[in-house]
Amino acid sequence: MDILNALVAFLNFVFIPAAAYGAQLALGALGITLIYGILRFSNFAHGDTMAFGTAVTIIATWALQSLGVSLGPLPVALLALPFGIIGCAIMVLATDRVVYRFYRRKKSDPIILVMASVGVMFVTNGLTRLLIGVDEIRFADGARFVIDVRSFREWSGLSEGLALRTTQVITVVMAVLVVWALFWFLNRTKSGKAMRAYSDNEDLALLSGIDPDRVVRLTWIIAAALMTIAGTLYGLDKAFKPFNYFQILLPIFAAAIVGGLGSPIGAIAGGFIVAFSEVAITYPWKKVADHLGIETGGSLLQLLSTEYKFAVSFVILIIVLLFRPTGLFRGKSV
Repeated sequence: MDILNALVAFLNFVFIPAAAYGAQLALGALGITLIYGILRFSNFAHGDTMAFGTAVTIIATWALQSLGVSLGPLPVALLALPFGIIGCAIMVLATDRVVYRFYRRKKSDPIILVMASVGVMFVTNGLTRLLIGVDEIRFADGARFVIDVRSFREWSGLSEGLALRTTQVITVVMAVLVVWALFWFLNRTKSGKAMRAYSDNEDLALLSGIDPDRVVRLTWIIAAALMTIAGTLYGLDKAFKPFNYFQILLPIFAAAIVGGLGSPIGAIAGGFIVAFSEVAITYPWKKVADHLGIETGGSLLQLLSTEYKFAVSFVILIIVLLFRPTGLFRGKSV
């Protein structure tokens, strides 16, 4: 029974939170790697664009709730997601036309586009705060738990309880569906094949008659969808606060680089690697050790405090850049 209690504690405090967080990072990293692979620059405005798309989704959620719309046990934000995606797509397409297209036509070095994205980041951050404010917002309505601690204890007879939140299940299920849809689009549709061809060899793609402006537009629209979905799932699972999305930029970039920039499969794998590393290193393992009968001597068995969670991403990022800059799945060198 002690082994089962230790397993439940591991699932409750490490595996389930890390799986949900990893799915959010994977979707964010997919957007990063898509922009890098096709538009050939690292978008530092990614986190704040996620915040903007999520803010539009929240406003649409409030509007639907004011009309009496409900999805029962599911959050209304799922119904508001298309509005957030449309709002985010309009914003990124306008940004591309006003900012990035100028540098792209001048064939500026990628670092110029990166610095331009830093400026876009600050503008987007201010726009998001102006749109929805700076306070923490919780917008996850519907059923809070799929499995709650008390019911699990009564069912299992174990002393350790298991909690599985509705938002965690939604996050993982939606991430699987979005990843499947993206891979189907890139591999089975004419537009997706054109995007892959443009990414592999721009000059050859242009000679083949592929419209570069259309590829750029499609890239931004898909990236906007990924950013809005990832940001909304992150906000549902935790809470929405604009500054949190600036902070999450580091683990998202770490996930993309660990997997290999330009590699969609690598982005997914990198998201889960970073998430499980952050959670496992900052979790106090004393409870699991106690269930297993391991003497801890009063130690929490915590390698790092949770305040240093993002430091784990930074260390992983540095190690990968030093020893394998192409990432685990051999993406483009950073």
